[in-house]
Amino acid sequence: MPQLFRSKPIWRPFSGLLIFTISALLGCAATADTKTVSTDLPAATVEHQQATQIILQLMQQYHYSPVSVDDELSEQIFTRFLDTLDPQKNFLLKSDIDSFGELRQELDDVIRTSQLKPVFEIFNHFRSRVQERAAFAQELLTQDFDYTIDETYTFDREASDWAESEQALDELWRKRVKNDVLNLRLAEQSEDDSIETLEERYDRMERRVVQLSSNDVFQMFINAYTLSVEPHTSYFSPRSSENFQINMSLSLEGIGAALTTEGEFTVIRNVIAGGPAALSEKLSSDDRIVGVGQGKNNEIVDVVSWPLNDVVDLIRGPKGSTVRLKVLLASAAAGAPPEIITLVRDKIKLEEQAAKKSVVEITRAGNTQRFGVIDLPTFYLDSAARRQGQADYRSTTRDVRRLLKELESEDGGVDGVIIDLRGNGGGSLIEATQLTGLFIKSGPVVQIRNADGEVDAQTDDDSTIAYDGPLAVLVNRNSASASEIFAAAIQDYGRGIVLGEPTFGKGTVQTVAPLDRDGKLGQLKITMAQFFRVNGDGTQFRGVTPDVIFPTAMDSEAHGERGLDNALPWDEVTEARYKKWPNANSDYTQVRTLHEQRYRADDSFTLLIDELESQRIARERTEISLVEKVRQEENDTRNEDRAEREELYRKAFGFSASNGGEDDSDEDGVSDIILLEAANVLSDVIEIY
Repeated sequence: MPQLFRSKPIWRPFSGLLIFTISALLGCAATADTKTVSTDLPAATVEHQQATQIILQLMQQYHYSPVSVDDELSEQIFTRFLDTLDPQKNFLLKSDIDSFGELRQELDDVIRTSQLKPVFEIFNHFRSRVQERAAFAQELLTQDFDYTIDETYTFDREASDWAESEQALDELWRKRVKNDVLNLRLAEQSEDDSIETLEERYDRMERRVVQLSSNDVFQMFINAYTLSVEPHTSYFSPRSSENFQINMSLSLEGIGAALTTEGEFTVIRNVIAGGPAALSEKLSSDDRIVGVGQGKNNEIVDVVSWPLNDVVDLIRGPKGSTVRLKVLLASAAAGAPPEIITLVRDKIKLEEQAAKKSVVEITRAGNTQRFGVIDLPTFYLDSAARRQGQADYRSTTRDVRRLLKELESEDGGVDGVIIDLRGNGGGSLIEATQLTGLFIKSGPVVQIRNADGEVDAQTDDDSTIAYDGPLAVLVNRNSASASEIFAAAIQDYGRGIVLGEPTFGKGTVQTVAPLDRDGKLGQLKITMAQFFRVNGDGTQFRGVTPDVIFPTAMDSEAHGERGLDNALPWDEVTEARYKKWPNANSDYTQVRTLHEQRYRADDSFTLLIDELESQRIARERTEISLVEKVRQEENDTRNEDRAEREELYRKAFGFSASNGGEDDSDEDGVSDIILLEAANVLSDVIEIY
């Protein structure tokens, strides 16, 4: 696929910690407890009771925005716990929900008293329903399906009602199994192989639930509570706590992707800058892994309904070894066949996470302008080396200072600088503050309000400026936290122009609190404070709105914090005392007009917008045809449309189609049309102001 669609992710949904199990950074460890198959029913333990008491105390006394544990919250916990167990409403009946009904307003009492028995009763009833459905699905595999009957299968039932009867649930599962078989037929798998694959899949579906431990169930319930308060507060069981620390270290070998479990699928939560997944430019958030193969030629194993632990065991491995993933891409339409992606396992390459420079050139009226680009995947700081007094410790600010000097000294310098923060989810607050200091004389960078209402400012006290020329900051919907602090400060000081999409809107601060000294009770990641801009506005929820919004910002109003349940609302504090940049500009009306004229006349931008629109339509679809001929025609049409867009893309940039898209090496440096447009906008700023 040409880099237009995969190079610098511009459509990569990002979400907070998810409800069901925990994510795992591949190459590190899975985040579900390791366990053997057991027929024993999970039950509450003394440790769970102790942990509940401590968590309740922490939430009430130390959370930035504590919520009363009352009947209203109980309703939310009840709904979220059921959604965690059965998000697609494939197993439980409406009568089951009704039988649990008396607990709707009693789960607050369960938490306050630490009497958790009702929680495990709900889970164990759910477990029996899964066993029933697994047996029914196996029976359905013995019958022949007619793929000429005009009927559809609703594959996304999140917004559907619970099935009213056993018969209604049977019909739902008949269509589901029929669709599973059809998918394998369209993938040209033989009938015998298809039946064997699905028999194993449904057996795993049952075992996955049966193998859930008491710790797993407790973790799901407590997270139903914490996520009903606020989306970035989460509980980690003892085993999950160990792996959370490993995840943060980025120290082991694998593919560099954080995974979670959603229903029966292993889903990529995000890819880690510098890892094989990110460097491949083929994987992104919300892609679903349905198969894993070792080496270049070994059989790919179906992993639908596998426990997260087992999927991780298949994917991780020694540096230099090959793994093949069968992936349902999030950007693909419903019913599209999976893609096979080959990766070579490696350690996270810290140098790939570091700031990098490049140059983009544009020509206007025969005059060529050079714009330096600093690509910043994360805000990093080698804290240990810094504490030890090492003179050459790595940090974002030190690296960017060096790159700015190099850009200004080589080949006649640059006409302006673009700081590229697309996909940068944050990192060190110290570095966000000090990096801002490279571009302003001195002053406050961000204000922080704690749970007591006290407001403190992080300030740049260094009056030296590393670069005082034209500046643009490029952001997208996945730029979060420290990225938003930097972009907001540059905007508030009037130091530069902010371009791209409204940012994620994560303006809160979390800390990890162990529940006991020896780690037997796990730990709580809890929200303790909130960020505010120097102009007093919060970055929480709204994020940073660019001075020039690019057309890729479609649907951004539902992304990030704005799309998370129980996200803290936008707020404001008193404006800090700060001095704007000399000749600071805040009216970019003319620049916006020129940008709109340019992108509307640009064929490559039109292609990009068409691609994003097709992805949006695909995401909104909830049903799929069960007629084999229709499905095959849809697949063929998708492939043809994709090939046509690739060809048009290459022509838009003047590339030959002779290589059939096999080698995109000639496109490096020019295929990122968002970056090219950022350079054009900065050129407009220079000419007008």
